[in-house]
Amino acid sequence: MRAPPGHMTMRDRISVAAAVRTWRGIFLVLFAIVSLAKIAIACRLSPFGDEAFYWQESLAPAWGYSDLPPLTAWLIHIGEMLAGHNLFGMRLPFLLIGAAIPWQVRALALRYAGQEQGWQAALGALLLPLAGSLGVLALPDVPLTFGILLAMQGLCAAMDRDRARDWLLLGIGLALCWATHYRAAMPMLAGLIMLCVTPRGRAQWRQPGLWGALLVASIGLLPIVVFNAAQHGVGIGFQVVDRNPWSFQPGALVQPLEQAMACTPLAYVVLLWAAWQGWRRRAHAGWDVLGVVGITFVAAYFVLGLFADDVRFRAHWPLPGYLVLIAALPMLAGSMSRTWRRVIATAFFMAGLGLAAGLGYLGLAASTEGPRVLAGYKAFPSNFTGWRESGVEAGKLLAARPDALLVADNFMLGAELRFALGAQQAVYVLDSPFNDKHGRAPQLAIWRRDEAALLADAPGHHVLLAVDETSMREGARRDWLGSLCSRVASPVLVARLDLFEGRRRFAFYDATVPSMALPPMTADDCVVWMNAWRAGMSD
Repeated sequence: MRAPPGHMTMRDRISVAAAVRTWRGIFLVLFAIVSLAKIAIACRLSPFGDEAFYWQESLAPAWGYSDLPPLTAWLIHIGEMLAGHNLFGMRLPFLLIGAAIPWQVRALALRYAGQEQGWQAALGALLLPLAGSLGVLALPDVPLTFGILLAMQGLCAAMDRDRARDWLLLGIGLALCWATHYRAAMPMLAGLIMLCVTPRGRAQWRQPGLWGALLVASIGLLPIVVFNAAQHGVGIGFQVVDRNPWSFQPGALVQPLEQAMACTPLAYVVLLWAAWQGWRRRAHAGWDVLGVVGITFVAAYFVLGLFADDVRFRAHWPLPGYLVLIAALPMLAGSMSRTWRRVIATAFFMAGLGLAAGLGYLGLAASTEGPRVLAGYKAFPSNFTGWRESGVEAGKLLAARPDALLVADNFMLGAELRFALGAQQAVYVLDSPFNDKHGRAPQLAIWRRDEAALLADAPGHHVLLAVDETSMREGARRDWLGSLCSRVASPVLVARLDLFEGRRRFAFYDATVPSMALPPMTADDCVVWMNAWRAGMSD
């Protein structure tokens, strides 16, 4: 006898339960493997330059900083309170938050699909390289992505049931986003578009819960407002004006290729297909939220990228949109052909290989011999190498010069040296163009650790000048290194480190803080530039 429509036989139930157990088992095994790999890497990998600066910000908890709102620094502070000053302590909160991301995607998928599809969505999020590796580094994208997905959970639930607690969850998620990064403006834009272009979205304007959620979200804006009001808008100025040319950048048309590499190509095609399907179905429940928000992240960041910052790494910007689309993919299961389901499975298998390659690369960078193996390749991990050796050398030189002030030639080296030597070590930083490019010059001035503070606080004082000879691009290196002889008096080389076949070079100089302005000097007359040039010629 055939079962009536909509009724599952015992065999069907057993088959579904077996499928759920299979997908759950695959996810849990891979989740455990990836988590252990991330912890192992996080405990060994030298700080990324930005990480070290965020750590330095965590030493002075504040309403905000010149580059970011405060949450990243606060999380690092909490991590070190729990686990001490070490790599693991700095990254602990980010490892935990990063581990929660696949579970958030599963929770989103379960609103519109079954248990089997929920585990599939969680697995897809885990295997996507940028998502699966979240938490290895203490970067703001980790809590920002968490906050966006938390807001999405609240919004989906509120659209379905209009409960106060769901609107509250939406508000808390958005508040976390604003407390983390100025890119919180993107989920706000995505939500606004959804509320304007979908039938259920337009109905929400009459719901008191929406306005309550926005009121809660505004709490996250308070640190941004307080900091920028006190510091004459330097944070907003950097994020909105200084870092963006706001003119069409033809080179930015390669963004789809960058995104394809970041997601792995076939997974990127699948996610674009899901975005298109979501937009087509935007009048239907579920798709009106997941589909519209997902495609807004992808499309809006592409358009923004044509006119905004084209210098810094930005492949991670649309990541929350991809995760939302992964949560929506199971909703398409009923309409997929077997061939298309195989394409999706192949896409995420290849994404998993991409994740393994990415973690393997970070593992190599974290190992003792890995950087030497990579020294001859363009993929050399310069941002993760040399810091340990330079910190050890600086510690030895300072021990022999207890009266010397430590001065770094750029913010990144200064932060890395302080991380290596401990919070008690004061480090001044010269006014490198590098500091302005990354929005750190105002923060150094706030802390009175910039060049102006050095000249005002310690004229004639003995200093140990640390120079990263490879921090600048070759075209700018001569001008910057040649200017150092006009910034400190009588520099004398006392040590140098030539690491990884010359890919990383550091020099240390005895010098003094000038009591008055030094006369300008040509680069060829400056010992700092000439030593760096000779070292480069000998490589």
